[in-house]
Amino acid sequence: MAKAKKKSTAAEDGVADMTATMLAGNPALAKSWATLMSESARFLSERLQEDLEAQKALLACKTPAEVVEVQSEFFQKAMVDYTEEAQRMFRIMSGATEEALKDAKTGTKRDYDDIPV
Repeated sequence: MAKAKKKSTAAEDGVADMTATMLAGNPALAKSWATLMSESARFLSERLQEDLEAQKALLACKTPAEVVEVQSEFFQKAMVDYTEEAQRMFRIMSGATEEALKDAKTGTKRDYDDIPV
């Protein structure tokens, strides 16, 4: 029996169209977008791993004090991780903005005194 073809959703089509438009219009924007997406995926993967490790540690706890300790360590680590990720994303977006502004500038500079009155 032939495999059924997966129907694409409007959201998937919209993402593909947006990506194609960014590539055609501004390769630097597409590069920045790809960098943001890969960084987000990397962070998500690491945090999910941390969540699983915390679950294992919680399941191994024998006393309420151990539970409190594991939860405390987990939340403190999570706060540090999310803060560092926000800073990383800010640096990526700032770099992309600087790159876009650099590309937007023209190669000519005009002075106010070169316009005849």
